[in-house]
Amino acid sequence: MNNKLAKLKYLPNNFEILEPGDHVICAVSGKKINLDKLNYWNVDLQEPYFSYKEAAEKFEKIIRN
Repeated sequence: MNNKLAKLKYLPNNFEILEPGDHVICAVSGKKINLDKLNYWNVDLQEPYFSYKEAAEKFEKIIRN
């Protein structure tokens, strides 16, 4: 599966693959995240994040609003 966007359901400690693929797109930066490198996501918002920096940025944005 080369360069195909996956569709995932984000769970508290894992994710479920709904549509096969090899990557997702960071909800904050728009960077491509290979599934084997995906470590950060928000279960409530169902969003993936490239790194802890993007996850923290999103968290800060949420608590400010």
